[in-house]
Amino acid sequence: MASDPMPTPPVQPDLDACCGNGCDPCIFDLHDLEMDRYRQALRAWQARHPDGAAAA
Repeated sequence: MASDPMPTPPVQPDLDACCGNGCDPCIFDLHDLEMDRYRQALRAWQARHPDGAAAA
């Protein structure tokens, strides 16, 4: 359904994107949080579209 597109996962940062200075939060921590939000959005989308595309 065009008005309710399937969520797409966030782009994973390159391994060298971390500066190594112990930032809080680290870019990888932020990506983990975005992945949690993506998984929640995907589950909700799948519940709305039981015959839709399977999750990757």
